[in-house]
Amino acid sequence: MTGTVAGTLRADDPRRTHGRRGRTWGLLGCGLVLSAPAGLLLVRLTGLDAGTPLAVPMVLFPYSAVLSVLVLGVMVAVPALRSRCAVAVVAALVTVQAGLLVPRFVPESRHVPAGAAVLRVATLNTDVGGADPRAVVELVRTERIDVLALEQLPPAGVAALDRAGLGALMPHRELHPEYDSSIYSRRSLSHGGTTDSDTAWPQTTAEITVAGRTVKFVAVHTYYPLGDADRWTRDMTALASLARRSGPDTVFLGDFNASLDHAPMRGLLASGLTDTHAELGHGWPRTWPVGLPVVPPLVQLDHVLHGSGLVGVSVGERTLPGTDHRAVVAVLALLPA
Repeated sequence: MTGTVAGTLRADDPRRTHGRRGRTWGLLGCGLVLSAPAGLLLVRLTGLDAGTPLAVPMVLFPYSAVLSVLVLGVMVAVPALRSRCAVAVVAALVTVQAGLLVPRFVPESRHVPAGAAVLRVATLNTDVGGADPRAVVELVRTERIDVLALEQLPPAGVAALDRAGLGALMPHRELHPEYDSSIYSRRSLSHGGTTDSDTAWPQTTAEITVAGRTVKFVAVHTYYPLGDADRWTRDMTALASLARRSGPDTVFLGDFNASLDHAPMRGLLASGLTDTHAELGHGWPRTWPVGLPVVPPLVQLDHVLHGSGLVGVSVGERTLPGTDHRAVVAVLALLPA
């Protein structure tokens, strides 16, 4: 009978040295991958994106959280990377990220009274009039839109929409193609005009009367942070000031060039507005870019925000040919005064 002796590896055995080296390199690789999520989390917590180029990568914050979860899963699944200290650090990172993101996936429990008056609204950046005018008219018809905000709409785009029949559906309008944005409506508009605020260009405004209530609309298009982050931040600050003066029956809708993870957007929401997507638990909509051969929509730049006098009933995105933004369609109900 032959016996077998199972020996243990000596401390200086090359196989043990190789294993330690592989573990070290593996953990360093995980740390390198997580440097971007950790950096974005720091920016998110401190608001360093306001007025700085850090606003550009900040739109990727949800993706960075997904990356952190994947790295944590790898570290738990691979025994060589299962360092108790390292796993605890990554788990803490994921926990903080989740704490910031999860609330927007949880619908708010706000009661909509039976028989409440509703408004069906939509916003679309037409990409300098490139959006197919017939598709815009079809969107208005099928979704029964009451108020439509269009951004980057030049005079030629206005004429194309008229030829496509938008005037028959929405005969009331506040057009300011010279200033970029316009408002179309099924209902009569009043107090139309543009804002006198510190924005890159005036924002178009108008009011409608619904069930005896006056609702103010602001068609928003801000400057973009990639071009001038400070100018974009001043735009958002000016909108926040306008929102504080506008009262509870207010709707700001358009292309904000901002996501919910941007500090200036959070400042705008703190002025008394609610993002309809987050309110209804649609936590990660993506409205831009559209129309690229390989890249799908990645980030949310287009929003419907409303004051405390209204509540979101539904919200969604629609893809129209000819523009690089998706349309956002929302149904809002008026709460009792």
